[in-house]
Amino acid sequence: MHQVQQVLQSFGVSWPGFVASLINFVILLFILHRFAYKPLLQVLDERRRKIAESMKQAEQIKEELARTSAAREEILQKANASAQRMIDEAKLAAEKFRDQKLNEALQSAQDTLRKAQEAGKMERERIMDDLRREMVSLVIATTARVADKILTPDDQKRLSDETLKELAA
Repeated sequence: MHQVQQVLQSFGVSWPGFVASLINFVILLFILHRFAYKPLLQVLDERRRKIAESMKQAEQIKEELARTSAAREEILQKANASAQRMIDEAKLAAEKFRDQKLNEALQSAQDTLRKAQEAGKMERERIMDDLRREMVSLVIATTARVADKILTPDDQKRLSDETLKELAA
């Protein structure tokens, strides 16, 4: 052991200084462990725990987002289908309304045409009656001139009746 002391002295190590340094190192190690490493390890553990929770929450959020996205797509598909159905129903209703109005217009046009035909027929009959009366008057006037006499009312009536019969036939 004497040799170890010599080697230690050659390097300038003294036992009382070495022991004091060793005790200081142990005390420092205890203080650091108690007041620095332990709180630091607790902070690191807490951070690991929070990171793990954050990762777990991120996974949950990712899953929820996937579910929400799927639900959104389903809702959009239903809305699109509903909108298309409404458009189809509106088209059918519009076509039905158009057909109904077209039929009403056609019926109105037919009624107007029928009334116009009736009015034309009545006007034709009135004109024919006027024409017959005029013809009778002309026949009577012509007959009176040809016969060179004035016809009596009975003669006029007889000639009028005969002329009307001939014109009617």
